[in-house]
Amino acid sequence: MSITAAMVKELRERTGSGMMECKRALVDTNGDIEAAVEAMRKAGLAKADKKASRTAAEGTIAVAMGADAKQVAIVEVNCETDFVAKGDEFIEFAKAVAQTVFDSKAADLDALMASKLSGGSESVEDRRRALIAKLGENIGVRRFQLVSSNGLVGNYTHGTRIGVLVDLDGGNAELAKDIAMHIAASKPQCVNSDQVPAELLEKEKEIFMAQAAESGKPANVIEKMVSGRIAKYLKEITLLGQPFVKNPDITVEQLLKDASAKCNGFVRYEVGEGIEKAVDNFAEEVMAQVRGN
Repeated sequence: MSITAAMVKELRERTGSGMMECKRALVDTNGDIEAAVEAMRKAGLAKADKKASRTAAEGTIAVAMGADAKQVAIVEVNCETDFVAKGDEFIEFAKAVAQTVFDSKAADLDALMASKLSGGSESVEDRRRALIAKLGENIGVRRFQLVSSNGLVGNYTHGTRIGVLVDLDGGNAELAKDIAMHIAASKPQCVNSDQVPAELLEKEKEIFMAQAAESGKPANVIEKMVSGRIAKYLKEITLLGQPFVKNPDITVEQLLKDASAKCNGFVRYEVGEGIEKAVDNFAEEVMAQVRGN
């Protein structure tokens, strides 16, 4: 059967695949477009499975929110390269996933991936696999959170790589955004010292004790030195203890107090944080290929 340009065009529109790939699929199925679609879908799933082990440490942070700012969703979607991360299709997928988080109220990642993608007819997982087949990179939805508040949820995104949600009682949208911006820049680990894990505090105390012991000072002096270091450390890692980025003369705690506001919690996502990236040696890779040939 003759494969026409119109047939190739229709298959491209339905699958989003390249012209030559569509033509090959039509040749293999003797011009049966439905069979070609099915074959390409299966091939895409196989490609997705093959790429699943590849490190995806680039990507984007996307946010979706309601009109009243009382509920906001945030999601991290990863890919392998910055080039794909900046592409329109990848960014639109991430935005759609964030909206799906907001709409579906999925309890966990498995439930989210099985949910129908916002604005589409397929599931999040099916669209992810189709995108892998089309873009040629491993793509994954890494994590998400839906933050609800009786007050308001402020949000701030720094480019596409950092996103912050902050739950406030009192204050206003401007204050909430300022606090979110501060969190993006200063990376606090928790709201206040009560939330610092005991094991983390004990570990830091051991380090400070060892450092202070080298000074040769008496035990009572060392104890005071360590207490001072711990107090400083807690200010550095807690939101309330940090100097406010837009006015370092006051702490975030004072800023909130002046506005009669309270921070109940926050979420800070940064693309790729905690993912160990593979370090490729281009020269060694080329030589390996030469030796293989």
